Amino acid sequence: MFEGGELTQKQTRRRRKKQETASYYWVTTRLLRESGPWYSPPITGPDAVVSLVNEHLNLENADREHFVVLYLNSGNQVTAAQVVSIGSLSSTVVHPREVFKTAILTSSMSVIAIHNHPSGDPEPSSEDIAVTKQLVEAGKILGIKVLDHIVIGNKRFWSMRGMKQI
Repeated sequence: MFEGGELTQKQTRRRRKKQETASYYWVTTRLLRESGPWYSPPITGPDAVVSLVNEHLNLENADREHFVVLYLNSGNQVTAAQVVSIGSLSSTVVHPREVFKTAILTSSMSVIAIHNHPSGDPEPSSEDIAVTKQLVEAGKILGIKVLDHIVIGNKRFWSMRGMKQI
């Protein structure tokens, strides 16, 4: 592993990349928490969420599925936001580990998941509902509430909380 007590060039590159990645996530999270464009008045419902997300990301017109999470404080104000996954035309892969990592790092009280359907139809698929249930269960274990999972389509959206699916 060490040659003559020094790191090889490959090991040095790997170590530098890990440090740069860690620094990037720390800086991004800190900037969003302290002064980012996501700062908003308290979230009052799915309309406010969709408006905020479309203002910054315009998911209605995206050509691939994007899974975004808003992280909220105890006053329901957005303190951080993260694009957790960008998938294909009809799917994206999401794991609770990625969703709740930032929630823990930012001491969030709750999260709101949002993703788009490039087809324009916001009705959630069976996979969307399964992921939502998985996130809700993981959140219960961690003490972080999943307030909603909103699917955005063409000029329409579907709130799973509003439709009693959470």
